[in-house]
Formats: sequence, structure tokens, C-alpha cells
Amino acid sequence: MTIWTSRQQMGWAAVIMGGSVLLSRFAGLIRDKVISYTFGATLESDIYFAAFVIPDFINYLLAGAYFSITLIPLLAERFQADQEDGWRFFSAIVTWVGLAAAVLTGAAMIAAPSLAQLAAPGLGPEGWLRLAAFLRIVLPAQVCFLLGSCFTALLYMEKQFLVPALSPLIYNGFIIAGGLLLKNRGMEGFCWGVLGGALLGNLALPWLAARQAPGFRVRIVFRDPGLKRFFRLALPLMIGQSIVVLDEQLIRVFGSLAGSGAISRLNYARRIMLVPVGVVAQAAGVASYPFLAERIARGDRQGFDQTLNAALRNTLAMIVPISVWMAIAAKPTILLIFQQGRFAATDTAGSAWLLVIFLGAVGAWAVQQIIGRGFYALQDTVTPAVIGTLTTLAALPVYYLASRAWQAAGVALASALAVTLYALALGLRWKSRHGAAAFTGLGRDLARVLALSTAAALGCVPVLYLLPIDPNGAPYLRAFAQMVAGAAVFGSIVVAAGLRFCPDLLQPFVDKVRRRPRPSGQTPT
Repeated sequence: MTIWTSRQQMGWAAVIMGGSVLLSRFAGLIRDKVISYTFGATLESDIYFAAFVIPDFINYLLAGAYFSITLIPLLAERFQADQEDGWRFFSAIVTWVGLAAAVLTGAAMIAAPSLAQLAAPGLGPEGWLRLAAFLRIVLPAQVCFLLGSCFTALLYMEKQFLVPALSPLIYNGFIIAGGLLLKNRGMEGFCWGVLGGALLGNLALPWLAARQAPGFRVRIVFRDPGLKRFFRLALPLMIGQSIVVLDEQLIRVFGSLAGSGAISRLNYARRIMLVPVGVVAQAAGVASYPFLAERIARGDRQGFDQTLNAALRNTLAMIVPISVWMAIAAKPTILLIFQQGRFAATDTAGSAWLLVIFLGAVGAWAVQQIIGRGFYALQDTVTPAVIGTLTTLAALPVYYLASRAWQAAGVALASALAVTLYALALGLRWKSRHGAAAFTGLGRDLARVLALSTAAALGCVPVLYLLPIDPNGAPYLRAFAQMVAGAAVFGSIVVAAGLRFCPDLLQPFVDKVRRRPRPSGQTPT
């Protein structure tokens, strides 16, 4: 067994995926830094960000974001029963996914001029023409994403997390390289980087890793008894469009109505907000899911509830203080990362306010990541899809009215409210159907971690704004000092007060630091 095919337990899987997301977010920030430096918050950058609305919608329409969630339980059952039967079922999935992705992508490329007007109605004729050209470059990447998701699901089933962790890093690296190498062609170079990164990082690498599986055999198969069950699980995810997967696209669509540069400023702020969501919540959800599915397959409902509860409590205990700190340091963060070149001080002020609004919903993002995977582990894809679709329909007029009333800030507020509503509805439905065991102690922990974060915020705010560094003469040095000094004070207060007044909140993290890796055969706690 090589490092590429080694299996990880839940704790180390979370570390690997968290590290991957962290590095990927940094790569994304570097990419956006290059864009903001070169193009600022302008029409050209707005067009580039709008170029992902239609491709991403195709991905969501084919449930690409949920392939691993849908496939893992089915693959586990089929491969456990019969290896040859498992490979036939997997081949059938790959065949139909590839065919559907190719047909939809081809149709969208033909209709690109019309789709451009739907994706960004506020751009105008010249913007739509440029956007159509970008769409035709970016669209084929969806074939790579969707096929690659099949092979990634196979790796997750085997509890092999390293290659899936590397895929987004390669993808972001190609985007940056494409933008730098073809910078004389505007944002078009970044579009070619998207296509190259998707081909190598999201398709070729998972395929090569999956080929190492014993008995690997993928061929063209159009019929298999398991297809009906797969489509029954996937159909609600295809028809039902959750607010959490459409939020980015709605921000771009309605952001185009909020004036030139609004899409870009919203994108920059949202990108930073998603760092803690990805590093903490998404990583915890991805890492916990195979273990949740395994416990359900064994009929261990108590262990399932305990795993879900631990994921929720530990995730909120970490993500709430991080989001509070990031809200305090929003302006120096935006200044340090983006304010150079064509990204002016006015863009920094506007983006920082948007970041604060987005951060208000980080806890909701975390809850829906974990609870959603609880439903999927029970092979219930209908409930999240129905709740997500209803939330999205309810949110559409809010996005529109808020964008007209408060421009970009209104779009950010609509996003935060919609995600919070979705997480609340999902949690209430879980409690009514499956009981409150998964939420045991969650309210108490949330209250305590909010108290710790508030105390830390009060302690570090003076440090941020009383530093003896001239904000006009050395703005970057001051921003850097604010972030370093403020984070040190904030973190010290949270840890010290936590160990003194509520040590049980920090105990899981202390144990993880002290604990040595378990042999692969042992069950994680």
C-alpha cells in the first residue's frame, strides 16, 4: 500500500481534508489577489466571475456536488456483495454521467450568447458578448468535474482522502498559471486555467488513483439494476436546488444589478468567509460522512447519533470564535490581501462590510454541512432537497428586493438570511423525525463559546485600533500588525478562559493534539 492508496481514520481524514481546504482557500485567495491587482473590481472581473453561473448550474443539475454522498452507500453495498457486480454498477454510473455531462455542456456552448444574458442581466450587450466567449471556454470543465466526482466517490468509499485533497490544489494552481501566462488576454487566461486544472486535477488524478484499486475495471455499460436506485436517490438533488449550492450563483446574478464591480466585491468577501467554512465545517462533514454511513450500515444508531453530535459540537466550538475574530479583523484582512494595483481603498471598505455580513451566517453554514450529511447517510436525499428548494424559492424575492434597496450589501444580507433559514429548517426537521440526540448539549456549548468569543473580542479590539503605526504611511504594515497582534490576544483569551471555565469545550482538540495516530484497524472515537 502506497501513500496514494493508504486508508485514513476519521480524525486524520478530517485533518487531511481540513489542510487541503485551507491550502486550497489560500490558493484561491492568491488567484483572487492576482485578479484584484490586475483588474480590481471592474467589468472585466465581473464578467469572469459571472462566467461560472451557467457551468455551475449544470453541475448542480446533475447533482455533481453530491456524487460522493449519493454513491458511497450504494458502492459500499455492491462491492461488499460482489466485486464484479460492483465494477459493473460503477461503470454504468460513469457511462451515464459522462453522456449527460457531454450533452448538456454541448447544448450550453451553442446557446452561450442567450445564456450570458440570463447569467448576468445587468452587464449589457458588450459584457454579454465577452461573457459568452468565456462560457465556451469554461463549460467543458464540467465534464471533467462530473466524471472526476465518480472516481473521487470510489476513493472516499475506500477511505482514501489524500488524492481528493490534492485535486483542488492542482485546480487552483492551473487557474493562477493560466492567468499569469496569458495576462495579455485579460481574464481569458484564467478561463483556460480552469479548463486545464479541471482536466488534470479533478479528472486525471482521481482516475489514476482509482486505477490502483484491486480488480479495477471500467467500461461502457448502459444497463444495470442499481441505476434505478441511484437515480431515485439523485433525482431529488437534481430537481431540488438548495440555497447553499445556488447561493454563489444568486449572488452573481443579483450582484450584476447592483452596479459595476459589485459582483467582484461580493466574490472577494465571500471567498474569505468560505475559508473557515471549508477548513472547519466542510472538512468535518466530508470526513465524518463515511463513518456515519458505516454506522448506519451496521445498525449502530446510537453510535451514529454520537458521531453526528460530536461533529456538530466540535465544529461549532471551533468555527464560532474564528468567525467572530474574522469579523473584527475584516478591514485589515481585505486591505492586506487585496488592496493593491487597481483595487482601491474604497473597494476595501465596501468589501470589508460585505465580509462582516457574510460572517454572520458562518455558524449556519457549519450546521447545514453536518446535518445534511446525516440525512444523506440515512439515504434520505428528499428531505434536504425539498427544504433547500423551498428556502431558495422563498429567498429569490429577498435577493432581488435587497439588491435594489441596498445594492451589494443587500445581496450579502439576503445570502446570510437564506442560509440561516435553511440550516434552521433542516435542524428542526431532523429533530422532529429523528429525535434530539444529535443536538444534546449543543445549545449550552453554543452559549458558552459565544461568551468566550465576546470576551475575547472585547479584549482584542483595543489592540487592533491603538497600534502606534501610521495607517496612511504604512497601511500594509499596520494591517499585518493588527491581524497578528489581534489574533494572538483573541486566541489567548479564548484558550485561557476556555480552559478555566469550560475545559470540556477544548478537551476534544487537546486530545487530538496529544493522541498518536491509531493503527488502521482500530475504530475512531
